[in-house]
Amino acid sequence: MPSKRTSQLAGFVLVLSLARDVPAQATSVPPSHNVHPPSKNPWAFSLITDGYIIPGQTSYANPNFTADRGWLHLEARYNSENFRTGSAWIGYNFAAGKKLILNVTPMIGGVFGRTNGVAPGCEASLTYKKVVASISNEYVFATDKSDSFYYNWPQFTYSPVNWLQLGFAAQRTKTYKTSLDTQLGFFVGFSHKKMEVTSYVFNPGLATPSVVLELGISF
Repeated sequence: MPSKRTSQLAGFVLVLSLARDVPAQATSVPPSHNVHPPSKNPWAFSLITDGYIIPGQTSYANPNFTADRGWLHLEARYNSENFRTGSAWIGYNFAAGKKLILNVTPMIGGVFGRTNGVAPGCEASLTYKKVVASISNEYVFATDKSDSFYYNWPQFTYSPVNWLQLGFAAQRTKTYKTSLDTQLGFFVGFSHKKMEVTSYVFNPGLATPSVVLELGISF
């Protein structure tokens, strides 16, 4: 029977294989876990900062900066792959569909700090009217093999009106520890023009809840 790590890596390779078959168009996709719509401007930038409130552990901020121009996707993160660890990414934006819209960005990143290594990753979303299913994932091949791991953040979003986002999310992270390998939760978000504010609650009724407060701005 394949190991858990082998199964996770196989799933990751499958995502990249699907992304390879999507025809390229000039669009932009990214974030950690949020996916941005196409932009007509030469460059599209975003800054998303997640504030983690972890009972009994060190609370911290996780900023993510993205820059997109046509097919080119650039991204920088801190406290994402591990605490006090940064990463820099380059990726290729793909898009397909009109009513049912698929956005995919396969990426490669360098990880440095408390964890060091290289990380192939992929961000993808599938949008239909007011519903979006998205995922951000990566596999970190660390210089210290014991630090290698698979990270993902799948999310399902429903927007009954333009300024309100509701849904469910999950995350598998190494930055902090809980009794659950994969954390499950829900979120409520509000948006106004180019700003978004979202509150996530993970593990309610399953383990000690953790809260993520997210602030995003695009420009």
